[in-house]
Amino acid sequence: MPRTAPQCAQPDRFSRARTTKRRGSVLACLSLSASLGIASTLAIPTGIAYAGDAQGTINQPTKSIPGSNDPHLMDDAIGGDNRPGTLTKVEPLNPAIAVPHAGTSYRITYWTLNSQGQPALSTAAVYLPKGKAPEGGWPVMAWAHGTVGLNDVCAYSTNGPAAWERDWDYLNSWMDQGYAIVASDYVGLGTPGNHPYLDGRVEAHSVVDATKASTTHFTELAKKWFVAGQSQGGGAAMFTARYAEEYGGSSGGLSYRGAVATGVPAYIEDLLPAVFRPGVVPPGKLCAQNVLPTLTTYLLYIVSGLRTAHPEWDVNSYLTNYGKKWVDYTEGPICDTLSTPSHPAPEGITDVVKKENVRIEKVFSKPLDTIPGFKQALKDYMGIPESGYNQPVFIGQGGLDTDIFMPGAVTLAEKLKANGQPVTFRFYPDKDHSGTVNRSKEDSIPFVKNVMS
Repeated sequence: MPRTAPQCAQPDRFSRARTTKRRGSVLACLSLSASLGIASTLAIPTGIAYAGDAQGTINQPTKSIPGSNDPHLMDDAIGGDNRPGTLTKVEPLNPAIAVPHAGTSYRITYWTLNSQGQPALSTAAVYLPKGKAPEGGWPVMAWAHGTVGLNDVCAYSTNGPAAWERDWDYLNSWMDQGYAIVASDYVGLGTPGNHPYLDGRVEAHSVVDATKASTTHFTELAKKWFVAGQSQGGGAAMFTARYAEEYGGSSGGLSYRGAVATGVPAYIEDLLPAVFRPGVVPPGKLCAQNVLPTLTTYLLYIVSGLRTAHPEWDVNSYLTNYGKKWVDYTEGPICDTLSTPSHPAPEGITDVVKKENVRIEKVFSKPLDTIPGFKQALKDYMGIPESGYNQPVFIGQGGLDTDIFMPGAVTLAEKLKANGQPVTFRFYPDKDHSGTVNRSKEDSIPFVKNVMS
């Protein structure tokens, strides 16, 4: 009998049909081949010298923007204090990318730490509610956004979200509850250096330090705060929840109260060593056309992140010329955005990856896991901690989520419970990656009200 051609996997039925939601399947097509037991031993950088340490103060004299009647605005700070949480600049936020229900919005620049534990600048958007602040100030929601791309032009505070309707619906709801919102861009998005995609500790520092800087400068803000995040931001929220107090989230009068995370990318680090090698064809790549371009895009993002976080590895030496070309491309001036009727977007990275039929199996010249200590370093880099949470955590997960490894998120919640961690888990069987965000509000808003009281 004649041989039949292999059947190509079909594109995710929830992907291109939706406009305000992420496209395609990310790592859900990969099997969980590695053990799910992770012992988190994340080292915290010590012995770093910061300008101003001898004076023992973070605050430096600043100057307002000439000709402005807004007392919040300020030019670059005078002095050289580069300690985490030090504010350097406040400028108006472009109204076109402001949360619709906000009263006033700003873009701040502040100091935090990069993957090497060295001082690095980051930016954030600050959205203040309308009207007069209540006594004690508006409590703060630190918003950890999902993937927008790797280039500076993709920063949340300059380009807005990738899913406009979804994010604005979500953030409007929290603002209507009386929360101010501080949304970090993360290190390397809008500031010098590359963005170390999914470096959990760097993201956590970016979130905590944005909150420090904002609550120090804006007197309308209360000192109590929580973190919320989706997708990449869901992982960032979990790392923030684990390290908030260690990173100063409850110092200087600040009071960290808890976390909300949806679409958490858990245990992806266990899947990657089997993919990051020459000639490996992930499921769905069994035909001539790449039918899972989003999977490819995210894998390229992660390679870029590892290249930034671990320059000592010389990741380029593990890539083919083809692979280096496409990893470099993801760092260029093109974003991971979606067109919607209200916010038309140009061609995004995933569109290009699909059009050019980029193949992950052609990216590597030799396996990344031949790097000494690679697997443990990968877990340290992006593995969600399974213990050490000292404030309540809410995790929401959709049953139709194909953008992250859904069983991983469920397993994470189970492990947290088994480890006696203060976790509340809600499963939404009929919701996909984006749908879970706003579906979860009926549970997460009361959760936050309780932890903030």
